Amino acid sequence: MVHLAKIFGSKEGLTGKLLASMDACVRRVCGRTKHAARARMAVVRAEAVDTSISPRVSALRPSKTMAITDQAMALRQAGVPVIGLAVGEPDFDTPPAIAEAGMNAIRDGYTRYTPNAGTLELRKAICAKLQGENGISYLPDQVLVSNGAKQCITQAVLAVCSPGDEVLIPAPYWVSYPEMARLADATPVILPTNISENFLLSTELLAEKINEKSRLLILCSPSNPTGSVYPKELLEKIADIVKKHPRLLVLSDEIYEHIIYQPAKHTSFASLPGMWERTLTVNGFSKAFAMTGWRLGYLAAPKHFVAACGKIQSQFTSGASSISQMAGLAALNLGYAGGEAVSNMVKAFQERRDYLVKNFKELPGVKISEPQGAFYLFIDFSAYYGSEVQGFGTIKNSESLCIFLLEKAQVALVPGDAFGDDKCIRISYAASLTTLQTAMAKIKEAVALLKPCVAA
Repeated sequence: MVHLAKIFGSKEGLTGKLLASMDACVRRVCGRTKHAARARMAVVRAEAVDTSISPRVSALRPSKTMAITDQAMALRQAGVPVIGLAVGEPDFDTPPAIAEAGMNAIRDGYTRYTPNAGTLELRKAICAKLQGENGISYLPDQVLVSNGAKQCITQAVLAVCSPGDEVLIPAPYWVSYPEMARLADATPVILPTNISENFLLSTELLAEKINEKSRLLILCSPSNPTGSVYPKELLEKIADIVKKHPRLLVLSDEIYEHIIYQPAKHTSFASLPGMWERTLTVNGFSKAFAMTGWRLGYLAAPKHFVAACGKIQSQFTSGASSISQMAGLAALNLGYAGGEAVSNMVKAFQERRDYLVKNFKELPGVKISEPQGAFYLFIDFSAYYGSEVQGFGTIKNSESLCIFLLEKAQVALVPGDAFGDDKCIRISYAASLTTLQTAMAKIKEAVALLKPCVAA
């Protein structure tokens, strides 16, 4: 969790507003003093209970992205005008045709359980999409529909990894990948990349790190948090290495595939020669179709892998929402790559990207790898580490920089250490251009208080 002592240090500042909100909440919950006393007694009695937690769960680290988003929301509720650029959630409404399909499902009484793997109609549509857009062929029983792509990834890791296995994860990585590996009693092996190489995985490093324990390589393209897109030529080189290791599987996270900027092109790893048999492809509807709250994703893979994931899902959540599945079907019917609705969103994302890249390049000492997809900037601010700020202290790392920007600029960003690279911070530009312009002005004003300590 981000330490906010700097922010909540006095009752005159942000603390007072937040504490006032918290006090009001406590009064609503506990009522009079008598009720509060009873609540305290209940806590005391509870201390006699064994409150230990499973070591597997205790080892997990909470998502900093969600923690910072929650903190920013709490500050806004307390009256502090914080601009949240932490969470990866498009600011667009779900396209009308998709929303209407969901509402029609409710009106038509399509509100009951579906098969665990998802409706046959939706799985057939996913197969058609994967064939037409990605060049990979699947049958409906090789597709599993879940409550979001995150569930698909978790189930895939649990299904294929055994205790002691290693999961190879290029860094910067999505915050959840290492924790998913740990949940499966596997060991995350982090493969660092460099901003000078657009955060793309070195094939030499990959070949060096693979051993008999290596079970799964996770690739994310376009990438969260960097926006990097793996060119086909590099993926082919990675595939050549993977072929040499019969035990090694690949999980290809393609949730951002439609949010991509020319001339970059998306290549599905399973479409490469010899990779279909060992690739678990994950995708979903949340990002490209602005359907985050619908909670709908899917996994496509050889039948035995899908069956194993389906077994977990049957005991975990069962099938995804029937209403969301009807909406997902409508999304796939919008046309190639989401049609005009998605194309318009991508144009807006690109405009926002271009604005932020131009403005951050004006800051001395800042290093940027221009993203080719998704809607994130992963910016190297390490030149400012060591700066002393009167009334704040020292900027030591990505976390203290984000705390500084939250306090001084009232902009919520995510520290790069959450993604495996402490030199950087992540900015989500899934917000309106007007919001980004306001945030940029505030960030520039705050950064002006700092001086780069390291030559760019």
